[in-house]
Amino acid sequence: MGVAGSGKTTIGRQLAEEVGWKFFDADDFHPSASVDKMSRGIPLSDADRLPWLESLRDLIRERLDRGEGAVLACSALKHSYRSYLLLDPRVKLVYLKGDYALIEERIRARQAHYMTPGMLQSQFEALEEPEVESHLDISSHPEEIVKEIRNRLGV
Repeated sequence: MGVAGSGKTTIGRQLAEEVGWKFFDADDFHPSASVDKMSRGIPLSDADRLPWLESLRDLIRERLDRGEGAVLACSALKHSYRSYLLLDPRVKLVYLKGDYALIEERIRARQAHYMTPGMLQSQFEALEEPEVESHLDISSHPEEIVKEIRNRLGV
């Protein structure tokens, strides 16, 4: 989890590949109306996010029911969103934490993504950081971050 540009997709894909799990990007589950709103620089409300969270929770439940591991890259900025998604003790959370300047630089370098640098401030304002033990500094190289996640999760 983390704000836009924190490396969720990059790290998540690499982790999933290394452990043989399927990768899912929560961005792909946003309804088109929400994507349109964000692409116009309008932050989503909790009501806007509910159908998205329901889709993600359904995905998590399905993977758990099938006994299949997965990596889900998801912002999950608020405690209430995480509580909704962490429906089973087998679901683990890693918070990719970085400072504003680093993340803004990453967002500016991205191509063809609906999240704009102007939206980053609203994400930091909405962010309710999770428990410290889930924090992982993103200033390291992606391979090192994935290695640390694997060590923490025992995978």
